[in-house]
Amino acid sequence: MEIHEHIIDLPKKVYVGNGILGKLKDYLFQLNVVDPVLVISGPNVRKIIVNEIMKGLNEMNSLELIEVTDSSIDEVNKVEEKMKKFSPRFILGIGGGKTIDVAKYVAYRLNVNFISIPTAPSHDGITSPFASIKGLGKPVSVKAKMPYAIIADIDVLSAAPRRLINAGIGDTIGKLVAVRDWKLASKLTGEYYGDYTASLALLSAKHALNCTKIIHRDLKYSVRLLTEALISSGVAMGMAGSTRPASGSEHLFAHAVDLLQPNLAMHGELVGIGTIIMAYIHGIRWKDIRNALNKIGSPTTAKELGIPNEVIIRALTIAHTIRPERYTILGDRGLTWGSAEKVARDTGVID
Repeated sequence: MEIHEHIIDLPKKVYVGNGILGKLKDYLFQLNVVDPVLVISGPNVRKIIVNEIMKGLNEMNSLELIEVTDSSIDEVNKVEEKMKKFSPRFILGIGGGKTIDVAKYVAYRLNVNFISIPTAPSHDGITSPFASIKGLGKPVSVKAKMPYAIIADIDVLSAAPRRLINAGIGDTIGKLVAVRDWKLASKLTGEYYGDYTASLALLSAKHALNCTKIIHRDLKYSVRLLTEALISSGVAMGMAGSTRPASGSEHLFAHAVDLLQPNLAMHGELVGIGTIIMAYIHGIRWKDIRNALNKIGSPTTAKELGIPNEVIIRALTIAHTIRPERYTILGDRGLTWGSAEKVARDTGVID
């Protein structure tokens, strides 16, 4: 009899709370973290945070700090080159999504434990076992290391620029479409569909929608809700063994726009707009999604992002080619130029 095994990889511990970076030393002791330790940080991480973390590591005899500028394969190679002499037992990634992507991808390639210390709740990459690395020839996620632990300080995360927080909400709301695409693929192609992981991803999206209602009243509570939603989305991916519960046609659209106009908008902003469009195609409550994003000041039109209408339409016509093996509402053939333009106009994404 053939045995089908499904391996679920989850973080050992998740620490969430206000001002908890000050207890870093205690957490590392609980996690049996031993040196050599490599700390990977980004150019925009507030120096006060990095200093606080380095203070928590001051008993380590062997410690290296490397700054990476983006999540490209060049930066990954740069880190690995430095690692030839210095073989870390643990890697700490401190920063936003791009820094953490590099940290967990390097950890995966070196097969060492990785601890995620996010400073901005901009997307669920802070918790998932997948990374977006530019320069690998495809704009989609690759396998990376599931965090051994996550240390999420709400004081730090809620001090992040509001645009990054809004992007995290946009990325998380996208699960409403991703799960529908996954279920559709399961019906039409027989692909594995996990009810439990899909429910977990949907729960994340519902929490993100709640954030849009309360963020103006209580920023810290909203950021805590969002951070826990990002964590559960990352866990859903770990349990599914793929990005399926968290990434569908709305992500294909986001990747397509980024391919045509690189670095013009944040990933979560594009996912938010993609979610409005794909919810419309799915026939679900796309206006509620648009209103929720409008409420927090997240962009819902191409104009707000400075993206030409033609780029939005073209992205919709090529989105299905980004991951041809992943079936979504866009089908095998995608949208024609005419239907793409109609969808974008009907949803108000282009005028």
